[in-house]
Amino acid sequence: MERMDMRVFGIIVGAVIMASGLWGCSEPAADEELVVYTSRNDHLIKPVFDAYTEATGVRIRYITDNAAALTARLQAEGERSPADMLITVDAGNLWNAAEKGLLSPVESEVLSNNVPAALTDPKKQWYGLTVRARTLVYSRDRIQPSELSTYENLADPQWKGRLCLRTSKKVYNQSLVATMIERQGKEKTEEIVRGWVANLATDVFSNDTALMEAIVAGQCDVGIVNTYYYGRMKRDNPQLPLELFWANQDTSGVHVNISGAGVTVNAPHPEKAKDLLEWLTQPAAQELLADRNLEYPVNASVKPPEEVRSWGEFKADDLNVSVAGALQVEAVKLMDRAGYR
Repeated sequence: MERMDMRVFGIIVGAVIMASGLWGCSEPAADEELVVYTSRNDHLIKPVFDAYTEATGVRIRYITDNAAALTARLQAEGERSPADMLITVDAGNLWNAAEKGLLSPVESEVLSNNVPAALTDPKKQWYGLTVRARTLVYSRDRIQPSELSTYENLADPQWKGRLCLRTSKKVYNQSLVATMIERQGKEKTEEIVRGWVANLATDVFSNDTALMEAIVAGQCDVGIVNTYYYGRMKRDNPQLPLELFWANQDTSGVHVNISGAGVTVNAPHPEKAKDLLEWLTQPAAQELLADRNLEYPVNASVKPPEEVRSWGEFKADDLNVSVAGALQVEAVKLMDRAGYR
C-alpha cells in the first residue's frame, strides 16, 4: 500500500509540474522577462516587442496608458515597481519623469553613436527613439507655398480668419511654444501667440486630424500639425488636397520632438533593460518604429519610410529637445495669458 501511495504521489507531482509549464525548457525563465510601461498604442509597439523576443528570447510584458498615468503609477509603486522601462512620446513627458527621479542614467557607446545629442537627455536618463516633426499644413487649393515661411509669420494679419490650431492643452503645442521661448524670449513669444489667437478662424481642435479636416472643409487655410497625422490621412486618401510646408528653413528650422525611452530607477533588470534600449536604436528596430507610425528614425543610418521621404527633406531645429520639458510650465502660463485655449 505504501509503495502504491508513492507512485500515485509521483504521478500527481509530475502532472502538476507539466501543467504549470515548469517541465522542460520551452518557456524563458522569470528573469528573462522585462516589464515596460508605454504610452505608445498597442498596434504600434507590439510588433517591435515581438521582434525583440524573437531575436533574443527575452519576453516583454507591457502596460499601456497615457504618460501622466504611467508616471503617477511609477511614483506610487516606488521601489516595488515591476517596470524596467518607460516609453512615451514628447520630450516634455520624459523630462517630467526624469525630474521626478523615476529614470536612471544610462551610459552606452551604442546609444551615443545611434542617437544624436540633441535628441538625448543631457543627463542621459532618456534617449530618443523616433523623431516627430511639427510643421505647417495648408490647403493646396487656396494657398501658394510662397505665401508661407515661419511659425511666427502665422501671427501676421494676412492670416486673419484663416488659421486653425490644436488646443494648447496638448503637450505637442506646449513643446513648440517652449522651444520658441528658448529661441525668442517670453515677451516676443507671447506677442506671437497672441497673434495666432487673433487669427483663428474657429475654436481650437482636440487633435490634428480634426484640424486638417477643417482645412479640407474650407473652415481655414493653414494650421500646425505633426507630420505623421498628415501621413495617415494621405494614406487613406491619396487625393487629399493638403500639403506640408517646412517651417523656418531660413532661421531656426522645423520644430522636432521625439518618442523616447528610459530605464526606470527601480528597474528589476537594469542591464537587460539597457540591452533593450540599445536594440531599439539599431536599424531593425528603427525601421519598425518609424514605419508603424510614419515617423523619422533617430539613427541616421536608417532611411525614413518611403512615404515619409516623399514629403521632402528639411532642416530641423537643433536645440536639445529637453527644452520642451524645462520650459513647459512657462509655456503653459504664457499660452494662458495670451488667450490660447
